[in-house]
Amino acid sequence: MDDLYFKRIMTTIILLFLVVVTFFLVKPIILSILLGIILAFILLPVYEKTNKFLKSPNISATIICTCLIIIILLPVWFLTPIAIEESIKIYMASQQMDFVGPLKAIFPSFFASETFSNEVGSILHSFVTRITNSITNMFAELILNFPTLFLKSLVVIFTFFFVLRDNEKFVGYIESLLPFSKDLQKNLFDSSREITLSVLYGQIVIGIFQGIVAGIGFFIFNVPNSLMLTLLACAAGIFPIIGTGIIWVPVVVYLFVAGNTFSAVGVTIIGIISSSVDNFLRPVFISKRTKLNSSLVLIGMIGGLFMFGILGIILGPLILAYLFIILEVYRDKRVPGVFTKQE
Repeated sequence: MDDLYFKRIMTTIILLFLVVVTFFLVKPIILSILLGIILAFILLPVYEKTNKFLKSPNISATIICTCLIIIILLPVWFLTPIAIEESIKIYMASQQMDFVGPLKAIFPSFFASETFSNEVGSILHSFVTRITNSITNMFAELILNFPTLFLKSLVVIFTFFFVLRDNEKFVGYIESLLPFSKDLQKNLFDSSREITLSVLYGQIVIGIFQGIVAGIGFFIFNVPNSLMLTLLACAAGIFPIIGTGIIWVPVVVYLFVAGNTFSAVGVTIIGIISSSVDNFLRPVFISKRTKLNSSLVLIGMIGGLFMFGILGIILGPLILAYLFIILEVYRDKRVPGVFTKQE
């Protein structure tokens, strides 16, 4: 009995040691692995339809993987130089921009005090300079860290390929590790799938599409630095409550102040369409699926952004979602609960 107990203790110690060592081993690339898994989850329906037709998991996964590389690589290859050039132009323009003038024209009584106007102008100048400087540095780091990014991209691609091809084995292995009954496992996986699709499609995909619609308006009406504004609109569209309005509304104000009334009206119309796209697309993507509360999605995105960087926008809400799913399972209830609702 003592010998068996000793063996169990030693096995546990060795297992914990290997888990810790493995964590530090994959820590530099853990976000790349997670991104590969998320992409596989998003494109799994496409893979299943392709594999149903070709009857070959390897060929189907290879085709999907190749298409993904082309879809991502071509825009990055052609648009990155333009984005870098525009970010530099925005940074240079922000250094000479008059922030108080337009505000005085719109709210003359509010900015009657010269001291107050100068203080507000200084704060806005510092804020905009920091943002534009961060954007410029971000693109510069893409070039400087290219070897590291290339290796991490390889990890994403290989993870994506194998998770896509072996998705059933992957899910089966996770199920074998869970300390729940078969019914609870099914409940857990069904809820996880629904809420993951809700976050990925309902928030990320629709948000990016909203930003693209707003960007079309920027390009049609020849708004300066349209590409950069489109990228910012896509990023803003992902965040619930905030939306693309935080980008296109200031652009409209700028166009009105600059005297471009026709362009301002046009961007306003397309901007409203952009903000309304959510009402039409959301039922298509996440109809009858469990949805995480919008405030929790926002909290998860902001917290994830601080903790994981740009990928945290996706990981943050999912971590919160899985926490509440586990809590519902613990309560022996099926979601929706307080923090989730049925669409």
